[in-house]
Amino acid sequence: MNENTRGGTGAAAVDDPAGRPMVEVTDLHHSYGTGAAAVHALRGVSFTVPRGQLVALKGRSGSGKTTLLNLVGGLDTADRGRIVVDGTELAGLGENGLLELRRDRIGFIFQSFGLIPILTAAENVGVPMRLRRTDPKVREERVELLLALVGLAGQAAQRPGELSGGQQQRVAIARALANKPALLIADEPTGQLDAQTGLAVMELLRAVVRSEGVTALVATHDAQLLDLADRVLELGDGHLVGHV
Repeated sequence: MNENTRGGTGAAAVDDPAGRPMVEVTDLHHSYGTGAAAVHALRGVSFTVPRGQLVALKGRSGSGKTTLLNLVGGLDTADRGRIVVDGTELAGLGENGLLELRRDRIGFIFQSFGLIPILTAAENVGVPMRLRRTDPKVREERVELLLALVGLAGQAAQRPGELSGGQQQRVAIARALANKPALLIADEPTGQLDAQTGLAVMELLRAVVRSEGVTALVATHDAQLLDLADRVLELGDGHLVGHV
């Protein structure tokens, strides 16, 4: 598989001392249902994601993008195949191990934002650190830094209902970065935003990958946003049908 970085789109991958990619997926299969009624969402998908890159997943609705993200993020279990995230094979983890992986090493960004309505922007960003029992002073400093990073230093006390869609997604990105994850997983993060706001959010994601030294795997159908990725993987009918 030729997975050369797209020309002119970003920095080289940041490898760990062992030279391992951030994500390794090998012969991944996943189905919903059984027998003749089974839907084969993924059929032998294999790829790697180098460290320090933003990799986009594209494909029509039903192509397997969300299923793939859920499997890589440890939210679901594959029928067959191998997934390694940041040097850890997911199949070897129990439920507690997967919980720790999601809490400490993976940040999730969703199309629906997923913010808690009664909490302020700052409180929403702080939630993952509260779950991790981070020292309050360290937590407050990290929240302040992250809100500044996403351009919302002045909106810390506002609740989600007082923010625009683009601002809410920025809060969600800051929250995903709270525990300094190695990997960001984003499922159609601009799906509820207009084209201009969506482009600004995707540019922010790319900037975050550079400044925070994280890796991002992002599902999107927007061709304009795909141009911002270091590489693009295309899914079709459960297969990896293209990569640039």
